[in-house]
Amino acid sequence: MENNKVLFISQEITPYLPENTMSALCRNLPQGIQERGKQIRTFMPRFGNINERRNQLHEVIRLSGMNLIIDDTDHPLIIKVASIQAARMQVYFIDNEDYFSRKNTIIDDDGKEFEDNDERIIFFARGVLETTKKLRWAPDVVHCQGWFTALAPLYIKKTMNDDPYFANSKVVYSVFDDDFTNDLDPKIKEKAKLDGITDDDVKVLDTANFVTLTKLAIDNSDAIIQGSEKINPEIEKYIKESGKPFLEYQPEDKYMDAYNEFYDQL
Repeated sequence: MENNKVLFISQEITPYLPENTMSALCRNLPQGIQERGKQIRTFMPRFGNINERRNQLHEVIRLSGMNLIIDDTDHPLIIKVASIQAARMQVYFIDNEDYFSRKNTIIDDDGKEFEDNDERIIFFARGVLETTKKLRWAPDVVHCQGWFTALAPLYIKKTMNDDPYFANSKVVYSVFDDDFTNDLDPKIKEKAKLDGITDDDVKVLDTANFVTLTKLAIDNSDAIIQGSEKINPEIEKYIKESGKPFLEYQPEDKYMDAYNEFYDQL
C-alpha cells in the first residue's frame, strides 16, 4: 500500500530563503512527490529575513490564535501561508513575534547563534504538529529536513503516539551538513518535555549540541536519509549502527524517484 499523504517539515525553502542544497531540495521535493500522485503539506519557520510582501505571505486566521507554553511562558502561534504558483503548492509558515521577528535565521549579524534557538525549535516543531491537526490531515509519512526540525520525531513518537492524526505516521529524518557550533541551552531537556516524554527519552541531550540533537531525531525516526553529500562522520556511523532503513545521498537527477520509493517501502 502506498503512503499517499506526506507532511514535509523543512528548515528552509527557496525562494523564501537563499538557495543552497537543503533549500533547493526542500523546494523541489514536495512538488515532485505531488506530481507522483501523493498529497502534500509543507511547513517552514517564518524567519524574519523572509520578505513577506514580495513572497505574498498572509496570515491564516482560522489556524492562528493558539498559545504554546514553553518554560512557563505563553507564546502565540501565528500561521501564514504562501503559494508557489509554478508548483501548485502552498507553504505554511510557523510564526511568533518573540522567536521569528529578528532579521536573521539561526545566527545574528555578528555570526553568533541565537541563545534561544532551543526554544525556537521547540516552538516550531510543536506549532507544525498542532497546525496539521487543525487542518484535520493525517500524514502517512512525516519527512523532517534539517536540525531545526529535530524535535518533531520525538513529539510524534512519544507525545502523539496515540493521536489519531499521527498514530500511524512513519517518520523520516534527513541529515544535512548544517552543523551548528555552540551548545544549546542545557535546560532544553526540561523545556522540551511534554506528556509521554520521560527523562530517559531526552537523556542524550545532557549535552545539547548538533550531534546529540541529531541522535535524538534518529532515535525517534523510522528511517533516515542522507541529504548532503558529506555529513558529520559521527552521525553517519550512528545511523548505520542504528539498523534503521537508510537512504544514502542521492544526486539531483535521482533523488526524486528514490525518495518516493523510500516512502512507499515504509
